[in-house]
Amino acid sequence: MADKINTLPFLLFLLCLSNHIVESREPFACDPKLGLTRSLKFCRVNLPIHVRVRDLIGRLTLQEKIRLLVNNAAAVPRLGIQGYEWWSEALHGVSNVGPGTKFGGAFPGATAFPQVITTAASFNESLWEEIGRVVSDEARAMYNGGMAGLTYWSPNVNVFRDPRWGRGQETPGEDPVVAGKYAASYVRGLQGNNGLRLKVAACCKHYTAYDLDNWNGVDRYHFNARVSKQDLEDTYNVPFKSCVVAGKVASVMCSYNQVNGKPTCADPYLLKNTIRGEWGLNGYIVSDCDSVGVLFDTQHYTATPEEAAASTIRAGLDLDCGPFLAIHTENAVKGGLLKEEDVNMALANTITVQMRLGMFDGEPSAQPFGNLGPRDVCTPAHQQLALQAARQGIVLLQNRGRTLPLSRTLQTVAVIGPNSDVTVTMIGNYAGVACGYTTPLQGIRRYAKTVHHPGCNDVFCNGNQQFNAAEVAARHADATILVMGLDQSIEAEFRDRKGLLLPGYQQELVSIVARASRGPTILVLMSGGPIDVSFAKNDPRIGAILWVGYPGQAGGAAIADVLFGTANPGGKLPMTWYPHNYLAKVPMTNMGMRADPSRGYPGRTYRFYKGPVVFPFGHGMSYTTFAHSLVQAPREVSVPLASLHVSRNTTGASNAIRVSHANCEALALGVHIDVKNTGDMDGTHTLLVFSSPPGGKWSTQKQLIGFEKVHLVTGSQKRVKIDIHVCKHLSVVDRFGIRRIPIGEHDLYIGDLKHSISLQANLEEIKS
Repeated sequence: MADKINTLPFLLFLLCLSNHIVESREPFACDPKLGLTRSLKFCRVNLPIHVRVRDLIGRLTLQEKIRLLVNNAAAVPRLGIQGYEWWSEALHGVSNVGPGTKFGGAFPGATAFPQVITTAASFNESLWEEIGRVVSDEARAMYNGGMAGLTYWSPNVNVFRDPRWGRGQETPGEDPVVAGKYAASYVRGLQGNNGLRLKVAACCKHYTAYDLDNWNGVDRYHFNARVSKQDLEDTYNVPFKSCVVAGKVASVMCSYNQVNGKPTCADPYLLKNTIRGEWGLNGYIVSDCDSVGVLFDTQHYTATPEEAAASTIRAGLDLDCGPFLAIHTENAVKGGLLKEEDVNMALANTITVQMRLGMFDGEPSAQPFGNLGPRDVCTPAHQQLALQAARQGIVLLQNRGRTLPLSRTLQTVAVIGPNSDVTVTMIGNYAGVACGYTTPLQGIRRYAKTVHHPGCNDVFCNGNQQFNAAEVAARHADATILVMGLDQSIEAEFRDRKGLLLPGYQQELVSIVARASRGPTILVLMSGGPIDVSFAKNDPRIGAILWVGYPGQAGGAAIADVLFGTANPGGKLPMTWYPHNYLAKVPMTNMGMRADPSRGYPGRTYRFYKGPVVFPFGHGMSYTTFAHSLVQAPREVSVPLASLHVSRNTTGASNAIRVSHANCEALALGVHIDVKNTGDMDGTHTLLVFSSPPGGKWSTQKQLIGFEKVHLVTGSQKRVKIDIHVCKHLSVVDRFGIRRIPIGEHDLYIGDLKHSISLQANLEEIKS
């Protein structure tokens, strides 16, 4: 069991710091105290950035340039430029996973928000952006104090395709629209909204079709993901496009795996043509760590290391996380495999980002955000936001006979389970050092007297020796709370799960305790991925089930607040919870999203899988009830074509219009819904809007097209507008990867409401 950390010493430490001036970092470049750089053109902040970048690159030798192509970029002392570590992480708080960030001294920790899969369950875009803003405040403060960088390789926006994936916890879930909205929101929070200037530089990863780490003898270094054009366009690439186009992210990371036989970091179609060309990335492309070496040493993609270096840079890679390019690029240039101009283009992309961050603007303390310091890390407001985020991410999966919320008059509560008193488990992976923790046990103790027993030594729960003591505790308590689930020993990077059931004897412990419990029994599940808890769902002695993800440093307080009704749960599952036997039909190596009945392949995610589930995507209950009524929505929409030239063959046998042929600007629709709290408790409702295309060849499951979070006091009503863009939300992707708008009846599903919109091609109002 992890040691509990008391927040009081930390807060006292911060108090002592409040009047303490921390020595600020030396300028990265263009130090005004150095006569050497004062007159250099690249240091003149009044010049356009591209002019300054060109000037700097023109002053560098080939050897100096090459040493800037890797994450631990070397110093250029003759030009007054310090070395820089590009690799820092901020997935859900400033992390020390990368070498660019460290904790200690004036910065002993940072706010540890819930793991991303938990925050995604809030379906709250403003929350996602606010978390990003707080994380970037703390990151800038640590940079000013010399403890962190300004380039953060977060967020992870891969689609949670397979429930076994150990890194699914890092993602916003299985829906590409949700992942895309999360990506854009979090990136905006991190990078700020000051035009070209960046607060910190975010990075969306891992591009693309990366969602297998180590399964059944296949690992990410050797895996060739065979992906159809259709799945690439309408699933795997959707979050990355949103990140670049809507979020304006400063970086994208290419992944270890190959896609259709090519390493992603050496594929010009994926990098130069798509990310930079089609989507318009204003930033740099970085490799996942050592993936350039992997494509040569492990995948044997090229015959020589020089060819590997040349192929990645020519494909559009700008920065290598790892030493490979520093070692082999010079010989690639000398051997004629690569031009020095190619190296210059890569450097222009990375240096431009550094200049947008203000790293060439002299004294950091004189710049925007230069006033941030230790007092701006782990503030009460930041820690309160971590608590709010955890509350909003908790999902009430089941509540028999309104077992929850528990009465605050209970005398004694039994708290049982291997996750009942954990700390670091709550912050998941890619985390840093938290400001402090409130464990589930500590949180529950704020409401009632507790009797605690872990029942198992850890989540593996390899024995039942402690079950008798757990039974006794439950038998003598007024209510029993079981905190079970997983941790990083079961699911993590390079650790995909083998099954979906609770590990070891956990299921037996739950059932035994539920039978013995004198009062109501509540099952609390801590995990990143879904768990098949059909046994608990069907056990009448288990009154309620909560999924809390990995709820961050304040997780225990949030869990207790929901259990006792201080907070009303409003989270929704961002992924499908499958039965365990689903796994036998879906090898992790099969990247196909759509079902193939002829091969017994059931499909993946709620969009394409039509079989039985334990709990569906979007499921989540409340302590109150809500009613919806449709106020206004169009019934018929004409789709104008962009020109006469495309009108002749644009629909054809497919009975669908290419999005590229439609006048999309004229196709923004508004759907107005009244939402009323019809229950007896204030609550927050997540309004999910799905659509399905006309039947026939386009027939698929429902697709989420929009969502809105609305808080309602009991008895009140609010009108919500959902914006629907026909080209974006009512289109589908054909097997050639072409996005089309099907003509005919499209159905919208809003809660328990259904509304049909008829789309027709408008061949009359064509602009010639």
